[in-house]
Amino acid sequence: MTHEEYMQQAIGMAKLALTHDDVPVGAIVVLNNKIIGKGENRREIDNDSFAHAEVIALKEASNNMGSWNLSEASMYVTLEPCAMCSGAIINSRVANLYFGAFDGRFGCCGSVYNLAQDKRFNHYVNVYGGILNKKCKSLLTSYFALKRNSFKLY
Repeated sequence: MTHEEYMQQAIGMAKLALTHDDVPVGAIVVLNNKIIGKGENRREIDNDSFAHAEVIALKEASNNMGSWNLSEASMYVTLEPCAMCSGAIINSRVANLYFGAFDGRFGCCGSVYNLAQDKRFNHYVNVYGGILNKKCKSLLTSYFALKRNSFKLY
C-alpha cells in the first residue's frame, strides 16, 4: 500500500471518533505492510485524557506484537501528534511517523516543537507531514465548525 492508502485507513479511524462525538483523529501502526494497531480518539467516550488515537494504536500494536519495542514499525496519524503522543511514539521506538494535518497549536513533530526529532533523546523518529493534509484538515475543521454552531445561543 502507498502512504496515501495507509493515511486513508487512519482517516477511517478518525471517522469512528465522530460516532462517539470525539475529535476526529485516527491512527494506525504498520509493520511489514500489515496494520498491527489501530486507534481513534476516545477521550470523551472513555472519560480518559490519555485516550488519544496514537496511544490507543500503540497499545494495540504492542499487544499484538508482544513487545513495547516497535522499532521497525511506522505510524500514520491524521493530525500532527501532541507532546504526550510524541513522547509515546519516541518511547515505543517507532521508526517512521507520517501525519496528515499540521497542528499549529499543539503539534510536537515540527509545528510548535519537534520532540520526535530532538537529538537529545535516545530515539529519533523520521517524520513526514502533510500526507492527505486537505482531507485530514477538513475532518477537523468540519467537526469544530459544527461544535461552534451547536453552542450558539438564540
